[in-house]
Amino acid sequence: MEQKKNDGILKWVLIIIAAFFLFIMVIMPLGMVVAGSFARGFKYYIASITDKYTLKALSLTLRATIASVICTSVFGLMAAWAVTRYSFPGKKIIKSIIDIPVTISPVICGMIFLLLFGRQGFIYPLLDKVGIDVIFAVPGIIIVTVFVTLPMVFREIVPVLEARGTEEEEAAAMMGASGWTIFTKITFPSIKWPFIYGMILSASRAMGEFGAVSVISGHLRGLTNTLPLHVEILFNEFNTTEAFAVASILVMLSIALLILRLVLQYVSKRKISRMQKATA
Repeated sequence: MEQKKNDGILKWVLIIIAAFFLFIMVIMPLGMVVAGSFARGFKYYIASITDKYTLKALSLTLRATIASVICTSVFGLMAAWAVTRYSFPGKKIIKSIIDIPVTISPVICGMIFLLLFGRQGFIYPLLDKVGIDVIFAVPGIIIVTVFVTLPMVFREIVPVLEARGTEEEEAAAMMGASGWTIFTKITFPSIKWPFIYGMILSASRAMGEFGAVSVISGHLRGLTNTLPLHVEILFNEFNTTEAFAVASILVMLSIALLILRLVLQYVSKRKISRMQKATA
């Protein structure tokens, strides 16, 4: 009886500490963003988020995010398939290299590509001949965004493929199923939800990327500014209310992605529950 009482007290202590921490670190900052956004009224808020530079920054952010999600999804699926279904020399090294973008500072990532594609880089003369600008241009922003989000889908898929094993796929192959049939009917259904979660994480990471993009963008307003960079410029110009208003767009996009993930988790759990009941 005494043990149960102590466990109950410990449970509520942990809940209170967690709730307090979340309130200080998450709820309060988000509340400050909302309060700051509407400090000058609703009309000023609408004017701030519909400003031409804000809309251009939003457009660039969405383009970079979409490109990033597409690239990381294709790469993550192919790389995960390769390292979990085939044995080859250097497999562990490849897995470690794929994790590099999440282990080094985004600023360092930006500097790497600045040195690679900048005037001092060996690739610059080739790009200059064909008239392609990477540094201080949209292609550079997309490249660094893809780089920092590269492992997201891969890291979600690999544990599922490793845990699932290859027995079902080998059985299907022995029965004469083609590689495409095995992938579409057996492999992909088992990783569908982790794959989608990885895409959502990739999109969230891409939208909020600041360090790498800041280094390589040149901060050209209306041209190479993403939403995070636009918020920084507004804040440095002491346009605090407008900066909060633009930041609220990122908050709303992040919340939308979070809701999407929760919905997908709910749907996946419902389907798993139905399958378990059907096989019981």
